[in-house]
Amino acid sequence: MTKISVKNIKGESVKDITLENTIWNIEVNNDALKKMIRLQLDSMRQGTRKTKSRSEVSGGGRKPWKQKGTGRARQGSIRATQWRGGGIPMGVDNRDYTFKINRKERVLALKSALTDKAKEKKVVVLDEIKLANLKTKEFTKILETLKLNGKTLFVTVDENEDLYMASRNLGNVLVLMAEELNCYDIVNADNLVLTEEAVNKLGEVLK
Repeated sequence: MTKISVKNIKGESVKDITLENTIWNIEVNNDALKKMIRLQLDSMRQGTRKTKSRSEVSGGGRKPWKQKGTGRARQGSIRATQWRGGGIPMGVDNRDYTFKINRKERVLALKSALTDKAKEKKVVVLDEIKLANLKTKEFTKILETLKLNGKTLFVTVDENEDLYMASRNLGNVLVLMAEELNCYDIVNADNLVLTEEAVNKLGEVLK
């Protein structure tokens, strides 16, 4: 079992808690983690590119000239692919990039991401996050006190509106609830900050 210190927003150690090895100290499965991140990124792709084939362009309902006797090459339609304004041969079409992976693999990927952050010692656990005001300047001081440099992901159990309002102007801070936690945001963050309740919640869900 892995022990970690629980701090308050002043950076003072309050107590120690034990992180479950089955979640925070497993053998990292890079294949599952990579697959899950690709799933998330692919699901954000629109795939709305489109070209018209010969059957979809307008016009060209008759032959432009008769089959024989003109001295020109035979043509069936001015919307054939070799004509300007004609259809595009083998053009791109709408595409859905999403794919599915099973639940066990999703859980394994999430545990791998959490373990990776824990091994890098980039996990901070706070007893609670209560802010005196909603000023971004004051919240930045808390980040400096906790020595959180770079991209920081905050994870809470309930919607912490005060935390969201105080941090929303900071491009390097993201706030999620425990049920929204995902592999991409964990890997993309330099620091992972969770409330003690969020740690317990993850322990219940990812058993």
